[in-house]
Formats: sequence, structure tokens, C-alpha cells
Amino acid sequence: NKTFILVILLSESYGHCYEMWLGSKGLSLSPFHIRWQTSLFNRLFSRCARINPHALYLWFTSGLVFGLVSMCGSVVLLIRTLQQTVHQMTSDHPQGANQQTLQVVVPGINLPVSQLAYFFSALLVSGVIHELGHAVAAIREQVRVNGFGVFVFVVYPGAFVDLFTTHLNLISPAQQLRIFCAGVWHNFVLCVAALCFLFLLPVFLFPVYYTGAGALVTEVVQGSPADGPRGLSIGDMVTGLEDCDVRTVEDWNSCLTIHTHTPQTGYCVPTHTLQPSWAHGRVYRRLDTSIECCSNNSLTDLCFSYTKLQEKEYACLPARKMLSGSRVCRSNADCLTHTHLDTDPDTHSPSVCVTPSLENQTRLIRLTHPPNTQMLFVGYPPHLQYAVSLTNFAPRFGFLNLDLPVVMETFCKYVVSLSGALAVVNSVPCFALDGQWMLSALLEATLVTVVTDRQHRELIGFFLLLGGSALLAANVALGLWMVTAR
Repeated sequence: NKTFILVILLSESYGHCYEMWLGSKGLSLSPFHIRWQTSLFNRLFSRCARINPHALYLWFTSGLVFGLVSMCGSVVLLIRTLQQTVHQMTSDHPQGANQQTLQVVVPGINLPVSQLAYFFSALLVSGVIHELGHAVAAIREQVRVNGFGVFVFVVYPGAFVDLFTTHLNLISPAQQLRIFCAGVWHNFVLCVAALCFLFLLPVFLFPVYYTGAGALVTEVVQGSPADGPRGLSIGDMVTGLEDCDVRTVEDWNSCLTIHTHTPQTGYCVPTHTLQPSWAHGRVYRRLDTSIECCSNNSLTDLCFSYTKLQEKEYACLPARKMLSGSRVCRSNADCLTHTHLDTDPDTHSPSVCVTPSLENQTRLIRLTHPPNTQMLFVGYPPHLQYAVSLTNFAPRFGFLNLDLPVVMETFCKYVVSLSGALAVVNSVPCFALDGQWMLSALLEATLVTVVTDRQHRELIGFFLLLGGSALLAANVALGLWMVTAR
């Protein structure tokens, strides 16, 4: 028993020493939460706060105006987002789920695991810039900064500044607003800066990367429709999808959308190459009422339909051989001005417009990626978007990394998205967010002559915060349900 008591006492002693050691390093550990705080950056904050006082006054006053506008705008945006979410939940045919300005992000569900590094690093940068704004604004308004820190809650990183509350309560509401609005203001500025950098990225990389020649393949998913000996390879430059020119990734996406929502393209082929469908097996109708006229085990032949003497005929043709060099068409009239050379160069054969007989939503698409032969894709066009990764940037020199522009571009997009989201969410008049203190200071500055009783002003603020918190909670809860229910 004495030994057991001694072990407990030693454990408590070591535990107390361990806590003291963590405290001396600025570390704090609790379930699902790691926090580190330091005063090492206080001198840096002080230097920043002394740079051109008049310019900083205008800077943070602009932030005050932006913060108040964004507080109202964030409420309107949350109401609109909630309406869209409810409409999607109650609609039989929900559309535009990915077009919402604000979306709940759940790693591994609507955020690919491969993008987690971008997500967390952009979130950390956005949080640090946010808190930097608070710290510099506080020192400029003669409020002491106790320290700056970073934390990880579950898996989400963040940052914070510890301000001296007594100093904060002694300054005017307008000064408080400059401090409280500085965070969302700096997030907005970071968002705009990242957007400008993203827009000017082709100019910055022009000496080593060029754009406008096509969409460069940077990754091909193994086993996907784009994989294989006659598929796409890393480093290929895609320049066209059928008759749709591809100069950028945006063109690629646009062309795929066009082919998804328009009828299957036809091709001009010589009439003498058409063989009767019965030569390759029995013609039968699929479940979706489309016609199949080739053998089920054929990997090279495809069933085509064409019009002959006002009647629809079918022919099983070797797809790659027939479509090589063929012009696209919609009817036989498009092929009248086009002829194919026969085996005898002195003879010409009339052409007819043949259309692949495929299942609904399935398309046959020729991808041009010189100097290789055209790739033939048969399937649902959007699947190509998931099968390959593309970039607008092609290296001028062979030793350059293909992924460098992609990394820069993707990181900037995440900074734009997350920094903008932090600016919006933190502006909401909600408990524990910047919006709570922004609203409190605003009410003190505007209602002090109208509502003289401080408790009444606090009561008004409480109900406004309650409404804002409920609005944000409803958006998060329904957003999570929408994401996880799919």
C-alpha cells in the first residue's frame, strides 16, 4: 500500500512538473486541442504599428468601414445560402449545389484527401494574417498585446492574439471597432492579393512557362478511360476535342460540357466502306431503346447509324480506321463538299454522315494531342474531367517541374476561398466570433444617446447575437447534412 501511495505521489509530482514545463514553453494540451503562445513577435508587431501613423490610421479606418459593411453583408449572404439549401432539400431535382457562395467543407467527403495540404496551409496562412491585423491595430490604439499563438483543434489549424482586456475596455468604441474589424479586413485584402497574383501568374511565369498552346496533362488516373497505350500520358498537350479547340483548361471544361449537353457528333465516311449490319451479327435494341449492331466482344468495332434513301441504316465499322481524318458532320449535306480518297488516287468516293449508335449520355469523342494519334474516348464526357489533371502552363525548358505552376495556382485558389470565407464568417454577429465584439462596439457607439441604460443595450446586443448565432448554426447543420447525405 505504501508503494502504491508513493507511485501516485510521484506521478502527481511529475505531472505537475510536466505542466510547468509546458507552460514555460507556451504550450497547452487538452483533449483534441494543442495550443502554443509566445511573445516573440511583439516587437515585430510594434514595428509594424509605427510605420507611417497617418497611413495606418486611414488603413484601419477603411477596415472599420469594410467590417461594418461585411457584417451586414454576411447576414444577407447566410440568409440567401440557407434559402438555397432548404430549396435543394425540398426539391425533387436539386441543382446548383456546387454554385453556393458558402459551403461546408468536410475533408474526405467534399474535399479530396490529395488537397488537404493546400487546405490546411491556406487556412493557417489566412488565420495568421487575420490575427496580424488585430495585433497591429491593437498596438496602434495603445492596447497591449500579451502574445501571439497558433493552435490545432482536432485537425484544423488556427491562430490567435491575446490582448490586454483592461486597455481594451478603456479606449473608445471607434478605436475598438478598428481593432475588431482589422482581422476580417486583412482577410479581405489577402483574398484580393491572392486573386491578383492568380490572375497575373502567367505574366510572372512567362520567362519559364508559356500558356495558350493547349492543356498540358500533369496526371492520368490509372485504370481510367484516359489511361492505356493509346490514351493520354503525362506531358501530352491536348489541343482539341472533336471540332472544339482547346487552348486552356477552361476550354477543355467548356468543350466537355458542350459534348455532354449536345447530341452525338457524326463523321463523314466513304459509302463504299459501309457494310450491312447483318454481316457482323444480329441487330438488337438496348434497354434504353438505342441500337447495337456489333458483336458484344468486339473491342475495335462500333455500331454506326446513317440515313440512306430516307431510311435509317446501321453498320458495324472499325472505329479508329473509319474516324481517322474524318470530318465532323450533322447530316449528309455536310459531307457533300467532302470526299474521301479511295485506294486508287484517281477515283473519289461519295461520303455519308454516320453517327455512333450509343447508349444515352454516352459519347464518342476524339482527343487531339499531337504528335500522337488521336485518342478515342467512349463514355460519359464528365468522366474525363476526373480521369486527367491538366494545367495551362507548359515549361519552356525540359528540366522544369510540370507541377510547380499547379501548386502555386491551387494554393492561391485555396487562399482566395478560405481567406474570403474567414472574412465572411467572422463578420457574422455570432457568439465567440469577431462579429460579437464588432456588434458590441457598434451598439456602444450608436445607441448610447438613444438607449441610455447599458443593460438595455447589452440585451439588444444579446438578442442580435442570438439571431446571428442561430443563422450560422442552421447553415452549418444543414450544410453538413447536405454534404454527408449524398
